[in-house]
Amino acid sequence: MILKLPGCAAALLTVCVILPLTAAAGPGTPAADLYRAHCASCHNANRLGAMGPALLPQNLHRLRKSSAAVVIKFGRPSTQMPGFADRLSDRDIAALVEYIYSPPARTPVWGLREIRASHIQQVAPGSLGDKPVFSADPQNLFIVVELGDHHATVLDGDRFEPIARFATRFAVHGGPKFSRDGRYVYFASRDGWISKYDIYNLQTVAEVRAGINTRNAAVSFNDRYVAVGNYLPHNLVILDAETLEPVKVIPTADDKGHSSRVSAVYTAPPRDSFIVALKDIPEIWEIKYDAASARAGFIPRRIKLADYLDDFFFDPDYRQVIGASRPVVAKGQRPRVQGGQVVDLDSGRQIAKLDLPGLPHLGSGITWIHQGRRVLATPNLSTGVVSIIDMQTWKTIKRIKTLGPGFFMRSHHRSRYAFVDVFFGPNRDKVHVIDKQSLKIVKTLDPAPGKTSGHVEFTKDGRYALLSIWDNDGALVVYDTATLKEVKRLPMRKPSGKYNVYNKTHYEAGTSH
Repeated sequence: MILKLPGCAAALLTVCVILPLTAAAGPGTPAADLYRAHCASCHNANRLGAMGPALLPQNLHRLRKSSAAVVIKFGRPSTQMPGFADRLSDRDIAALVEYIYSPPARTPVWGLREIRASHIQQVAPGSLGDKPVFSADPQNLFIVVELGDHHATVLDGDRFEPIARFATRFAVHGGPKFSRDGRYVYFASRDGWISKYDIYNLQTVAEVRAGINTRNAAVSFNDRYVAVGNYLPHNLVILDAETLEPVKVIPTADDKGHSSRVSAVYTAPPRDSFIVALKDIPEIWEIKYDAASARAGFIPRRIKLADYLDDFFFDPDYRQVIGASRPVVAKGQRPRVQGGQVVDLDSGRQIAKLDLPGLPHLGSGITWIHQGRRVLATPNLSTGVVSIIDMQTWKTIKRIKTLGPGFFMRSHHRSRYAFVDVFFGPNRDKVHVIDKQSLKIVKTLDPAPGKTSGHVEFTKDGRYALLSIWDNDGALVVYDTATLKEVKRLPMRKPSGKYNVYNKTHYEAGTSH
């Protein structure tokens, strides 16, 4: 069973957080037996989360018990959460709901001491050579995450040939992040492990477990710090980027003591800061990482909002955050009109509302120039539509109908096309190609009929687009972005995503950051 919580994009990519069960719902009770039989394989025997999110009271703060019962009974569209109506009675489901909403006998602890004790320094800093041990262009490499067997591949983006393949921690999540020069890549796994890999020398150099259940990580633009956003415990962990040793643990709570999971953390280079979205309290935080702020202890600047902000995107100048909240939607329920909000980071105020249907995936938003004005395009997790928004007026100028809900959208400033997948539903094997000027779908790709296709990423020069077949017997499919014809196919083990060094380190407008 994978019970989807508010704000989680897809059960594939969810992790969640902490908290408390009562003696009445302890081991040996019927509810506990039901949980072990139907839920533990995805949500962890201790309810701490694995492929599915943690099922503990604080995690469920925004989900009513009645909605949880509907999700357990009927599943949740666009996720891996199945329905159990054919296996569980209403009484069983009610018992499970009470179980997951009751506190555990012992609250899990993972603080500074535990983080320090987990630290692994595999290679002494400065002991490896400063030149790549391979001949490929280090700026046009891809890091390909293969979830099928928990490995990653370093791929030459010119010849489309693997350079190295290595094991990662279980269920890498949130997208790898690079050092500014592209030499190092940092991975975050669902179970909290942060790994630092030296691409030049093809070696993992350090690891640390920064949490029990982790959402994602970000690297400061000055290459000094790594910020790790956790669902469990509710905190943000600051690590030294060179060694991965912990620097500070920042509890995520409002001024009344209500704690929150971290929904996302990203770096904002022009601001020398991390921007942090909080899932359970309507705030975003800005944490400066310049020398003075580090000496002061990374004190958050709290920006209070009128609504939750789970998922967000930056404007090109990093002055505004464009975001939305994502409530849980079970079978038989219609998503409320979500919309979105634009928050000015300088003033700390909302400056606009966005007209967006369903569950917009703004974290996968991209921008380009259309008729002389910059527009934002975002896919949608629950509705077959791509919304195009004028970034001066913040008005929706077009909704492009697709064959179903999508997860990822990508482009490149040198390409006339944007690619968006149809990740959920019966047409999950399709990927649409949109002309960025006509705002029309000009081609629909079907690279592996019957298998999920998604997550396009471009080469450094924008000439080629790499697409993933999300299957254990999957592949990377390379397309010429001018002709839209396939040029190569590489077998892969469920390649969930691929990340180009140059595009990520230069903040290419056609990719997420």
